[in-house]
Amino acid sequence: MNSVEDLDINPKIKTSLKKVGLTSFGQILTLSIQDIQRLTKLSQGEVTGIKTAIALQVMPQPSLTAFDIQKLTDKCPDRLKIGKLSTGCKQIDEALRGGILTRGITEIAGESASGKTQFCLQLCLSVQLPHNLGGLSAGAAYICTEDVFPSKRLGQMIGYFSQRTDIHKKIAFGDNIFIEHVADLESLNACIHQKLPHLLSSGGVKLVIVDSVAAVFRCDYELKDMYKRSKHMASLAASLQKLSSKYCLPVVCVNQVTDSMQTLHRRQIPALGLAWSNQITCRLSLARTSHELDLPRNILNGVVIGGFPTSIRTLEVTFAPNLPNLELVYVIDQEGIKTVS
Repeated sequence: MNSVEDLDINPKIKTSLKKVGLTSFGQILTLSIQDIQRLTKLSQGEVTGIKTAIALQVMPQPSLTAFDIQKLTDKCPDRLKIGKLSTGCKQIDEALRGGILTRGITEIAGESASGKTQFCLQLCLSVQLPHNLGGLSAGAAYICTEDVFPSKRLGQMIGYFSQRTDIHKKIAFGDNIFIEHVADLESLNACIHQKLPHLLSSGGVKLVIVDSVAAVFRCDYELKDMYKRSKHMASLAASLQKLSSKYCLPVVCVNQVTDSMQTLHRRQIPALGLAWSNQITCRLSLARTSHELDLPRNILNGVVIGGFPTSIRTLEVTFAPNLPNLELVYVIDQEGIKTVS
């Protein structure tokens, strides 16, 4: 139903609308009340009644309070429920108020060796945990655009991750991560529009990772093509946002960084500029410092963990709809990412 003929309103009002060519819901909703008044000579009350009648047809959901949405009550429809996915580290989860959002695009930006891929691998494991442990009881789709998928490192992390609790031991973590390699934007779009919907429709996958989004946009465009590049980035982001909304899952995009010369002290900022920044929901920035920390030597199930120096890294919440700006210090060991005091 998208025609004024289907509305239960005064026939005279319908006639006035049809005389000026306003026959579809879209035409009426995109015009202001004053514009419709000038075209149809109807009163303000009559035009308001038309818009209200159309709104009830387009959005038949019952009204909700902010409390209903916050508490995720039974009255709250699935399309409005926003959960959290654990990062696999308790302290990071606490700082992020539960983990990363299960709606929208979360960007993980950082220089080489800052821990971006490690972070994503840890998410691939935590998403498979049951809901009471911060997971989504589902697998992950991992799209690689530049490097070969680090399967050896994943196997090492799975070995430690599986030993945490009896529940972890029962999950076949390696069987629930679906990997796809793409080389350019055309292949990436084909994967997102054709392959991913088939995979996600089964309900067995609740996390999509693109590592990295910068690789397909940094080389194939010349300076004169910046408008075209921005248009393609917006289209890609819209497709990912649509998948996130439709299947209620988090989308994580890895981004590289570039040097900024706008200040006296050179600093690094996420690549792709404002055209991409305006498309994402949350940005987490990772960085590697020049300091090192000697990890304590522990033994887990007969295996020695730690006992060697590792670089100290930082995680910063650059922007997010639900979080203040904050910064954490973390390290990476055989198990994965951990915060330090």
